[in-house]
Amino acid sequence: MTKSNDGKDFTVRIAQQSDADELLGRSPLAALVGMLLDQQVPMEWAFTGPYTLAGRMGSDDLDAHEIAAYDPEAFTELFTSKPALHRYPGSMAKRVQQLCQFLVAEYGGEASAVWEGAGTGAELLKRLNALPGFGTQKAQIFLALLGKQFDVRPTGWREAAGPYGEADSHRSVADITGPDSLAEVRAYKQEAKAAARAAKATGRAK
Repeated sequence: MTKSNDGKDFTVRIAQQSDADELLGRSPLAALVGMLLDQQVPMEWAFTGPYTLAGRMGSDDLDAHEIAAYDPEAFTELFTSKPALHRYPGSMAKRVQQLCQFLVAEYGGEASAVWEGAGTGAELLKRLNALPGFGTQKAQIFLALLGKQFDVRPTGWREAAGPYGEADSHRSVADITGPDSLAEVRAYKQEAKAAARAAKATGRAK
């Protein structure tokens, strides 16, 4: 990951597992892959995935070139081997490989190049939104994560991240700094889902 002013890797506590978090703090690709996996599974499971994948590939890091060129069937096996890396390991293996192929084609395989040089938050959001598997919401959450925890803060980054960029919020993985904030984010997500279900039920009743 982008280095702090003193040259050290960033410390994150998203996966709630020290080795997995250490990888997220120093590897831009690991952070991107974790964000990609963060759907329909617990956040800690998603962000532990990059570390598990690296181990299964016989490395302590992820390399976009290697993943992009990997035999698709063999790569899928890395995801489906028990314990599976995701609730939907086959489809997620394909998405991770597509992401890495895009990074190789557009950014020379350097994940950090996606945000390095982005002059504004709007430009960075556009770059993130263009990544395979990244819709607007996922792009905004990752933009917020970059700004809040990795010191990537182009002009207007909070505005571009939408509600996820708000200071002192507990809306997404961007706000997780330990067990307590993880619990707060999880509670917020559960409340949001309950409200959405209630609104849908009200709509049907009319």
